[in-house]
Amino acid sequence: MFKTEDLNDNELVQRFINGDHNSIEVLINRHKNRVFSYILLVVKKQDLAEDIFQETFIKVIRSLKLGRYTENGKFVSWVLRISHNLIIDHFRREKLNGTISNDSCEVDIFNSQRFSDENVEDQMVMNQILFEVKELVRELPEDQQQVIYLRHYQGMSFKEIAELTDVSINTALGRMRYALINLRKLIEKKKLSLTRI
Repeated sequence: MFKTEDLNDNELVQRFINGDHNSIEVLINRHKNRVFSYILLVVKKQDLAEDIFQETFIKVIRSLKLGRYTENGKFVSWVLRISHNLIIDHFRREKLNGTISNDSCEVDIFNSQRFSDENVEDQMVMNQILFEVKELVRELPEDQQQVIYLRHYQGMSFKEIAELTDVSINTALGRMRYALINLRKLIEKKKLSLTRI
């Protein structure tokens, strides 16, 4: 039996453009975690991330209805680019208003389900390691934080990262290289042990 959920992104986009409103719901559900996690990493505030997430998909729906989607097979990269541009717009507006937010993120976006079957001690140690890694990443420059998150937590290729952040692949690779070098320096400086005993 045919199921809408079995269609690929491009087929769902075409069905939505042709009037099947259920298709956009399937697309949003399919990619909401990835898009929201990216927004939250950058803005670091849950309520702001939720607002930008909603704004992203409103813009996605409008653009699809107006026939502005031309990137066949790259739907999620296109959506992430829209959210990226909305984030930049937000920070520009914030800068113009003279307000800068340093609120820290309450949600642990570095948590992973693959550790859920471990015993309590293992889980506590892993949570501490993840917390320390998250704190170390926050000390990196913004562009290095971004490339680590997109590569290691969103599973994006360097080509996708380069397209999303509007830089060359070499620049994206360079940012990752410097991020890893800086993380190693921070680990040595703070004398951290980020392994399970």
